[in-house]
Amino acid sequence: MTSDIRGRGQAGVTAESGSQAALDYYLITPAAGTDGAPAEGIVVEEFTLTEDFRTVGLDTAGWTAADGVWWSSAAFGRAMREDPGLRTRVRAVSRPEAEAAYRDLGGGELPGETRLRALFHDHQPLPDSPPLRLNPPRVPDGFHDTRVYRVLFAGEPHLSRLADVVTLAVEAGDPRTRVVGTGELRTASNVLTWDVRRIGPGAACSVDLTAHLGTTSDEPLRPLLRRLTTVMRHAGAVPVTVERFS
Repeated sequence: MTSDIRGRGQAGVTAESGSQAALDYYLITPAAGTDGAPAEGIVVEEFTLTEDFRTVGLDTAGWTAADGVWWSSAAFGRAMREDPGLRTRVRAVSRPEAEAAYRDLGGGELPGETRLRALFHDHQPLPDSPPLRLNPPRVPDGFHDTRVYRVLFAGEPHLSRLADVVTLAVEAGDPRTRVVGTGELRTASNVLTWDVRRIGPGAACSVDLTAHLGTTSDEPLRPLLRRLTTVMRHAGAVPVTVERFS
């Protein structure tokens, strides 16, 4: 299946299948006023997803250079999303960046993802319910199904870092602007569109995805949701949950 980004989409977005799931990595940076100081540790996370990509749980583990041991903490995962002060101290990074930081902090070689998953001992269940369909879904002619998802984030992304996945609105920098950017992906049989939306200035935001699927396969959704979430993470927002509305 080939993809074609048209109009509002960007070349960095694809819907190729077969992408390997990966953990989310963050660095714990020093408190404000300690510019230039090395990172204090690493956080690794993974959401538990249903078959239709809703989130039903979160696992969080971390390692700090001060004590040199790994820990698992649902409370820390919640704090990353609820405490604005802590949220400013966690920075999303790639696995290679996490590996380099771990070595620099004296940890040696960062364990592989299978080993890291074995460190998750304090699972955090997340609220979940099947999509509420009061009426039959409105599926446009020529499509098999229509789905609507919301990926909710704590905090607000740096808008300049979203260029790979959205076209920013002219007034995106105005905190009163709700929809700050839009994107679109067309494949041979699917039309996928999304909005990046402010929910509360500086407090929360979302990616709202509408997927018109031309076949019974929903495989394009997994890598796209992952890609959009990763870009938002690296722009400074922290993912909270994925909900399905239809």
